[in-house]
Amino acid sequence: MVKPMSTVTKVWIDEGCITCDACENIVPEVFSVQDDTCVIVDGVNPSEWADDIIEAAEGCPVDVIMYEVSGGAEEPAEAEAPQVEEAPAVQAAPPVAVAGDGELDGLMAGDRDLHILFGSQSGNAEGLCALIAKRAADYGLVGHVHDMDGFDLGSLSGMKRVLIACSTWGEGEQPDNAEALFQAASGAGKILSNTHFSVCALGDTGYEFFCQSGKEWDEVLETMGGTRIFDRVDCDVDYDAPAATWMLEALSRIACVDDSGTFNEELVEQMAQYAAGDAASGASGDVATVVMPEIQLEVTVFRYDADSGEQGLDTWACKVPGHYSVMDLLRSLKATQDGSLTFRDGAENDPTTGVCINGRLVLPGLTRLCDVVRDKGAGAILRIEPVAAYDVIRDLVVDYSSFDKHRANSKPWFVSGHREGSYVGKVVMGTMDTVVASELHKSNDIASPQLLHAASDATPHNRAYIGPAMITHLWNRSCDPRISDKSRTAIIESLAAANGVKAETDLASIHRQGTMGANAAKSVLEAKTAVLAHDGYNGRHGKHVWWYTWSIKSSGKVNETTLYRTVLGPIGLLSNALSGVSARMIGGFTRTGRPMFNEMLGMVAPPAGIGKMPKQFNSAVTNHHEVVSIFNEMDGRF
Repeated sequence: MVKPMSTVTKVWIDEGCITCDACENIVPEVFSVQDDTCVIVDGVNPSEWADDIIEAAEGCPVDVIMYEVSGGAEEPAEAEAPQVEEAPAVQAAPPVAVAGDGELDGLMAGDRDLHILFGSQSGNAEGLCALIAKRAADYGLVGHVHDMDGFDLGSLSGMKRVLIACSTWGEGEQPDNAEALFQAASGAGKILSNTHFSVCALGDTGYEFFCQSGKEWDEVLETMGGTRIFDRVDCDVDYDAPAATWMLEALSRIACVDDSGTFNEELVEQMAQYAAGDAASGASGDVATVVMPEIQLEVTVFRYDADSGEQGLDTWACKVPGHYSVMDLLRSLKATQDGSLTFRDGAENDPTTGVCINGRLVLPGLTRLCDVVRDKGAGAILRIEPVAAYDVIRDLVVDYSSFDKHRANSKPWFVSGHREGSYVGKVVMGTMDTVVASELHKSNDIASPQLLHAASDATPHNRAYIGPAMITHLWNRSCDPRISDKSRTAIIESLAAANGVKAETDLASIHRQGTMGANAAKSVLEAKTAVLAHDGYNGRHGKHVWWYTWSIKSSGKVNETTLYRTVLGPIGLLSNALSGVSARMIGGFTRTGRPMFNEMLGMVAPPAGIGKMPKQFNSAVTNHHEVVSIFNEMDGRF
């Protein structure tokens, strides 16, 4: 926003003040923050504090400070963030005046709305659309971001400029928030006679139907009568670079659609140059926020007082905007409900601020309420608890010292080996294969190691267990081709220790924690396989894996009778027999009610779970070769 050259003649507070004290801190002579709002100090002359008032207005987080200049123009703090509009009617934005741009002057007059729709399953497409809305201002456009969920298809017919970013879910399926709108669009007919569009498709080449959802939107918009302003771009997992290129090209062209809906192709290059010269305004600052409707919440928060040892739950009913983060909610509760509420406050990506939301481990600054609350209406429930793997200090604040100790004991520094490369002075510059580097980067993409440590069901019950975060860190370091052989061996040995990777009980609990958990679960599984190979499958854990696999590969099924004997060995069998376990088994019954002897087999060899596997040796199942081929494909140990 350009500050007015004339003086401020009037200042007032609009509805929606959150009493954040920011304005009063800047100019207390003008603003006085009360319990529920902010008021203008009686008798103040705004003209004496013009610069300070403008600064306070621009710094207001909710844009409620309004003022007039001598010319009578009313100025908001800054341009409104793009909103998810519920009403089908589209209001034209005020003309954007551009002085001194020749032919662009006429182009910039009239309707300059740009409508940006996202179909998103994980948030990538939504984030891209928010960025587009931010950059749209550089092209004289007013960006409006729309969630496809609940969007009125009929309003599309009145939109001259439409950009779509859509991800693909599963095997070529539309994201959950886009499915209903796409089905409606598929049978809508030619309703976009005056609409120009372009589509950015997000996907994964690892799947057969790469970017299928985006391709479908590109086709259906054309079928509806829309005009493709720029060719669709299909992006892989690393979408940032191609998506950015598409955004700039699409914006340069769609910005040349004038108020009548006519595309002025001859002005595209001039528009791109104009935007590049003004890019600092759009590229700087925060990315535009997608404003969501308010959500009625019943919030239950865990409370703990270390001094008294008392613990319990506090529940509050509140109504907050859906785009609020969980951190925003906690701050609001502390400010309005209970000043003693304690949690770790910090930057949105602070890894130590983690909490548990309805059983899900999250960083509250990066997690929006509309993403964790499925019921967007009245009665939505939110339960906020501390992270379970650590001791609670107070309320939601936990003690991370146990994790810090594991990290210190892991010797987290990198010890490199001899590398080939080019010498620059006394420094060797090593080389790494691009694919390997990308894999290492992906596997190390962990938002919070403290949260990942708590993702395992084992860590709350076994504090000596180093946890999935440290296993992932150590394993990724061992996979780095630049590491020394000695350091790699030391890492494998540490992973093979009693409280290393063998202490992990269930990878499913880790895998459930989003992308971070999926990457970590993969690393933990690879580390476990490497440790077993390193140990030569010694010990009951390793022997069980080895002989279990051997049983299936040899016949296509598990023979628990032979598995029992091979894993325990002669000494183990003798110990089992002396302990009375075998005797109790012999005295039992099978699933069918027959005696355990099973044709005197129990007299020959101590069986394991007699009745489940009566045969001493397996006979191969039908199509046994297919079982073997699966193992050969998935497991290189045999």
